[in-house]
This record gives sequence, structure tokens and C-alpha cells, in this order.
Amino acid sequence: MKTHQLLSILKFIFWVLFIGFLIKAGALVFNFGWSAWNPEGANNIYLGLDLFELRDASIGQFVSVGSLLITIVSLQAYIAYLVIKITNVGDITHPFTQEVAHLISKISHTALTCGIISIIADQYCQRLIKKGFEIPLTWGGKEFLFLAAIIFIISKVFQKGIEIQTENDLTV
Repeated sequence: MKTHQLLSILKFIFWVLFIGFLIKAGALVFNFGWSAWNPEGANNIYLGLDLFELRDASIGQFVSVGSLLITIVSLQAYIAYLVIKITNVGDITHPFTQEVAHLISKISHTALTCGIISIIADQYCQRLIKKGFEIPLTWGGKEFLFLAAIIFIISKVFQKGIEIQTENDLTV
């Protein structure tokens, strides 16, 4: 399979992921909003997520969990969007551009932000669980931090590639 074909397939996959994350974020915004006014809606917020007990006990904590979840899903959509932008901007014959390097750096920072928020959300939910609430969510904070570190290293290698390409362009 040629590189161009592979990139086209990956671009399609990231479009599907991007649209899926947007749909999930929209559904969460709508359902959490609806559940704030109608407590019965908290029984099935999204794909079986039941936070009725939390909503019934504390609207503030319910909104906090909802806000954290919506933020993380939105950040995931943004990462997918940035990858799509890379596939639109990138030229496979001259991949080392400042624009692509900037997008890779943005992905790293967004993944780091997502990881930090996920860890905060996990700690918050652990406290709620200790208070007796059932919070059936996994946040994946460590995975996002790992992803952020890998992409950060790739961005630094990419920056070095830009420097080498610029030097080669100047010497020719």
C-alpha cells in the first residue's frame, strides 16, 4: 500500500472519529442539560450511563462530573480535528513545515491537558465513590499523559527535521 493511500485511509478514520466525538459531546451536553431540569433523565445519560443517584443527591456534583466528561470528549474531538488538519496541510514530499510542527505541538499540549483533566476527574470521582455514589466512568488520564509524552518527543524530532531541511535548502 502506498503512503498516499494509507494517509487517505487514516484521514477518513480520523474524520469518523472526529464526527463521533462531536456527536458524543453534543449528546452529553443535551442529556446533562436535560437531566439538570428533569432528574429522571439522569437514568440514561449516554449509552447506559446512570448518574441518577448523584443527580438526586447533589446537582452541583452532577454538573461537575458532566462538565468534566464533556470537556474530555471535546478535547478528544479537537485532537482528531488537528490530525485532520495535518493531513490537509502536509505535503508528503516536503513534510517538514512550521505549520505541521505547530499542529503536532498543539496535539501534544491538548493531550497533556486532556490527561491532567482526566486525572483530576478520576480523583474527584474517587472521592464521590468513597461517599457512596456509583460513578461508572473510566477517565484514561495516564493514557493521555503517555500519548502527550510520545507526541511531544515526535514534535521535537520534527522540529530538528525542520532545522536540517532549512540548512540543506540554504546550502544548495
